[in-house]
Amino acid sequence: MPPKDRNNKKSKFKRFRERRCRFTRLGVEFIDWKDVNTLQRLCTGQGKILGRKRSGSDAHFQRLARQAIKRARFMGLMPYVGS
Repeated sequence: MPPKDRNNKKSKFKRFRERRCRFTRLGVEFIDWKDVNTLQRLCTGQGKILGRKRSGSDAHFQRLARQAIKRARFMGLMPYVGS
């Protein structure tokens, strides 16, 4: 019986991927309420704010994003409800 080749053996465990906030990787310090393109990526088509898992941000930037989205809605740059 030939010896098993350990190099071709697939690992049962997924490799750990470092999960960092997208804003931290880009070096963003704050989220501006006037940057509508960035804010629209953090919302669904219906206008709902995405959660942290879906948006890929940590708690600090999620709070900043939520506040920026609410300010943009109040100023009329973003809709409250999707069209």
